[in-house]
Amino acid sequence: MENLDGVDRRILDCLMAEGRITMTELAERVGLSKTPVQARVRRMEEAGVIRGYQALVDPVRLGLGHIAFVQVTLSDTRIAALEAFSAAARALPEVEQCHMIAGGFDYLMKVRTRDIAGYRKFLGEKLSALPHVASTTTFVVMETVKEPGTGIRRR
Repeated sequence: MENLDGVDRRILDCLMAEGRITMTELAERVGLSKTPVQARVRRMEEAGVIRGYQALVDPVRLGLGHIAFVQVTLSDTRIAALEAFSAAARALPEVEQCHMIAGGFDYLMKVRTRDIAGYRKFLGEKLSALPHVASTTTFVVMETVKEPGTGIRRR
């Protein structure tokens, strides 16, 4: 959607910061009345600019404080192999993000587990068993400096 104006962008900024804001409060913050703000939000939802609303939870408080980034190299990069790997990766709850990469490896994953032992089990029993995995390289996170939904440093 290319026709976003300054008001649309302010609406998006407010919604990204506080998804449960009321339309009345949102209208006040962007300087419009409620009806045009509702229409703009609906238009952006229908166009797919706003994909949905969700609760941001703290994974550490859920016992998922261990983060690893994993480079994955496949043994086969033909379409069928890529699709098989991608489908299998999407099915793993430990995989928070998975991106196909142009470069020296094929995929980059962000994996969350309880601890290093949980990660080791994930690596040995799940990740290594995915279709066409030839090799992996793991990078363990020592500290999270910034992550989506917070905008601030986490301790």
